[in-house]
Amino acid sequence: MDSPCIKQCAIDPRDGLCEGCRRSRHEIALWSSYSDAERRAIMLALKTRPKLARAGS
Repeated sequence: MDSPCIKQCAIDPRDGLCEGCRRSRHEIALWSSYSDAERRAIMLALKTRPKLARAGS
């Protein structure tokens, strides 16, 4: 399974999630060690993680 990374990596200090893919640092760090089932579960969860509005945008 591919990574959800879109090469816009920056951890948002407001929620601790990557501004690009919306994964947590923990999920990013362990991605390659997760099973396909674990990755699928995270991919589903990402759909429910809203992107936070950037200040000034």
